[in-house]
Amino acid sequence: MQIREIRLRNAKGLHARVAARIVKVAGRFRSRAVLTVGDRRANARSIMAVLMLGAAMGATVRLETEGPDEQAAMEAMAAVLAAKGDGA
Repeated sequence: MQIREIRLRNAKGLHARVAARIVKVAGRFRSRAVLTVGDRRANARSIMAVLMLGAAMGATVRLETEGPDEQAAMEAMAAVLAAKGDGA
């Protein structure tokens, strides 16, 4: 299992465009991916679950990946979460 904490740098936080990008990237991998903000957890393959995290700029997101390609999944999703832009 890979675990990383990432501080959101996007001015709009984890908004719809970033959430859609996370879901798209998560779908490329076989590994399971979970995002946690505070006490809320979300499957990274569910756009509604990711949006319900309600993470604002500066929030810390815990990203967990587990499976056969967990390292690659971690790197790809962490890059999207850490980006200053909207990930489009």
